[in-house]
Amino acid sequence: MLHRAWQLCGKWCHWSSSFIHLLALTVVTFGVLAPLICHQLLHSYFYLQRWHLNPMSQEFLEQNQQEGQDALHYFEKMQMPNASKVSGSDAFQPLLLITIITVQRRNDFHYVLQVASHFHRLLQKCGVHCQSHRMLLCNVESDPSSHQDVRLLSSLFPMISRGRTGENPDLSLNQFEKEKQDYVFCLEQSLLVYNPEYILLVEDDAVPEEEIFSVLQHLFSARFSKPYLRDALYFKLYHPERLQRYFNPEPMRILEWLGLGMFLGPVLTCVYCWAAGRAGPSWCLVVFFALYSMALSELVGRHYGLEL
Repeated sequence: MLHRAWQLCGKWCHWSSSFIHLLALTVVTFGVLAPLICHQLLHSYFYLQRWHLNPMSQEFLEQNQQEGQDALHYFEKMQMPNASKVSGSDAFQPLLLITIITVQRRNDFHYVLQVASHFHRLLQKCGVHCQSHRMLLCNVESDPSSHQDVRLLSSLFPMISRGRTGENPDLSLNQFEKEKQDYVFCLEQSLLVYNPEYILLVEDDAVPEEEIFSVLQHLFSARFSKPYLRDALYFKLYHPERLQRYFNPEPMRILEWLGLGMFLGPVLTCVYCWAAGRAGPSWCLVVFFALYSMALSELVGRHYGLEL
C-alpha cells in the first residue's frame, strides 16, 4: 500500500514538475521574450503602437515626400519625345506590359512618379533582357486633366484615360466597385492597345523591388512551364502583410498552420525531453508544443516567418 502511494506520489511530482516547466516556458515566452523582441515589428500582435506608430509614420512620410521630389526631378531632367500616343515602332506585341493604374493623390508625394521612375530605371538596368517590355499609364481619375503628375508623364510614356474632362463622376458607385471597374478598364485597354503576352497591373503606390524583373523572368520561364500553371489566368504578386496571417478565410492557410504545429510539436517535444532528462515523449507534450508553436507563429506574425 505504501509502495503504491509512493509510486503515485512520484508520478504526480513528475507531472507537476513538467507542468511547472511548461507553465514557466509559456509565461516567459508570451509574457517576456516575445513582447521584448517583437514590439517593433509592425505586423506582429506584440507591436506597441503607442510607442512606435507616430514616430514611424512621421519618418515614413518625410522619406516618402523626399522620394517623391527625387522622382519629380528624375523626370524633369529627362528629354524624350512625346509618347502619349502609341507610335508605329511601339505597335508590336510586347512580352510584358507594365500598366500603372493611377488617380490624383496628394501632390507633394508624387506617388505615380515614384513608381514610374523606379520601373523606368529598372528597365534600363535590365538591358537586353527587358527590351520586349513596355510601360503604359492608365489614368482613372474622373477628371483626367486634373492629374498633374500624369500630365508630366504623358510626354514620356503612352497613356490612356477612363474619364473625360468635365464629366461628372457616378456617385452611386462605392469605392470597391469603382476600383474593380477601373481594373477591368485598364486591363481591357492594355489588351486592345498592345495585346501583350503578359500584363503586370500595378497601382500607383506600389514601388517595385530591385529584383522585380529577375523574379518575373523566372516566373515566365520556369514556373509557367509547369503543366499545372501553364493555363493560369492570373497571378497575384503582392498580398498586404496585414492579410497574411493564419486566421484567414483561405482554407490552405489553416492547413499550413496545422502542418506547422504537426512538424514543430514533435521536434520541440524531443528537445524538451532531452533537456529535462525525461525517458521519452508523450502525446500530451506533443499536443502542447504543437499549440505552443502555432500560437507563437500567429502572434509573432506569419509574414516574418515567410521572410526567414
